[in-house]
Amino acid sequence: MKHLQELLYLLGSVGFIVGLKMMGKPDSARKGNLVAAAGMALAVIGVLFFNWVDDGAGGGSFEITGNLGLILGAIAVGTLIGTLIAKKVKMTKMPEMVSLFNGMGGLCAALISIIEWRGIISPETAAEAIPLGHYLAIMAGLIIGTVSFIGSMVAWGKLSGKLGDFRFPGQQYINMIMLLAILGAAYMNYGAAAEGNSLYFYLTIGLAFIYGLLFVFPIGGADMPVVISLLNSFTGVAAACGGFLYHNNVMLMGGILVGSAGTILTVVMCKAMNRSLLNVLLGNFGGSSAAAGATNASGGTVREVQATDVAIMMKYANKVIVVPGYGLAVAQAQHVVHELETMLEAEGVDVKYAIHPVAGRMPGHMNVLLAESNVSYDKLVEMEHVNPEFAATDVVLVVGANDVVNPAAKTDPSSPIYGMPILDVENSKQIIVLKRSMKSGYAGIENELFFNPKCGMLFGDAKDSLQKLVNELKVV
Repeated sequence: MKHLQELLYLLGSVGFIVGLKMMGKPDSARKGNLVAAAGMALAVIGVLFFNWVDDGAGGGSFEITGNLGLILGAIAVGTLIGTLIAKKVKMTKMPEMVSLFNGMGGLCAALISIIEWRGIISPETAAEAIPLGHYLAIMAGLIIGTVSFIGSMVAWGKLSGKLGDFRFPGQQYINMIMLLAILGAAYMNYGAAAEGNSLYFYLTIGLAFIYGLLFVFPIGGADMPVVISLLNSFTGVAAACGGFLYHNNVMLMGGILVGSAGTILTVVMCKAMNRSLLNVLLGNFGGSSAAAGATNASGGTVREVQATDVAIMMKYANKVIVVPGYGLAVAQAQHVVHELETMLEAEGVDVKYAIHPVAGRMPGHMNVLLAESNVSYDKLVEMEHVNPEFAATDVVLVVGANDVVNPAAKTDPSSPIYGMPILDVENSKQIIVLKRSMKSGYAGIENELFFNPKCGMLFGDAKDSLQKLVNELKVV
């Protein structure tokens, strides 16, 4: 009976693992989220109600956590706020919400370290007896959590358009000096703790705060999916430090899972862009200083098409591949594109969706977007599997995507996206691009695809253009 808390922790950890496994596939991701949430609920119940206390005579009893009313009240308020935000957030704002929630996780980890530190240097505690392992866990949680919180807030500001890029000469060297200063302050703090002096502790917080700002500010907009994944792994590591501090196995397990999953996802994102993590952090890809425009250096021209012509072309095609991008999310056009897909399939057309790993503003953005409109999961084809199919495709419909279909990644060594794997849409027989204007994409560079003789531009809002195609298909 006294091991009931450990049992709940075990079940919670299993819930985390199974839920994470289920999130690896679109058709089971929703259930996986619920399984992981159930695991967390079991872990919280174990912490609050099943803390076994021995009576020294071979027996004991469960002890309810103190301040239970405040804790349950905070859970209720957090649940209410989270539910309202989740229900109201638009799909285009999902990356910002992920950054915001991730930042809250980092802040919690930092606050845990601050609370633990205040307990260590209290007059009732022998500060000079701080175990080194315990001290390292406190400082690691403090530094990593603070950087994750501030970095996530900057990422939120950049994704929402409230913050731009901020760079100055030698900034990366300043960042390295700041990192060394943080480690130095943390080292000095260990000696000062014996005297009850917290000066270096709060200096560490201040330096970590500044480092979090300088760490994310210069990173270009097109690299934000990678940064979000990296910051997510930071939050996981910081949470794991809290597990060490409290000797809480389920907290440790959850932190390790989040940290490792975030790290793996960061590696996957870097691989999808064919760039190292160091290059992402130092390369400033997609920053505001990138060249933008619609002038083709080779003197090519843009061919504009009308909805009627595109509808006829697609109706009599054997195979159509849709390439979704952030513009699809902005226009909230996922339901209309699914309607178009259904109509084409009724005409005997084979329709698929080509998914690039970094399409959108965060990993999996397009998968979630299309799942919202009930697009069948087996129609979502990853880049490495769909690229060989483009040569046998009659029409490719590019909806709001830009950089992930730009041939400059393969043909222009001077391009900042050179070497990034892209969707080979230029190999198809006909290409139709739905776009508001000739404005450059998130990376701020011109797209050579638009000047390809096989490419036709259907200008306008993506949702309106798709609705025109649906209407035309009904009459052609």
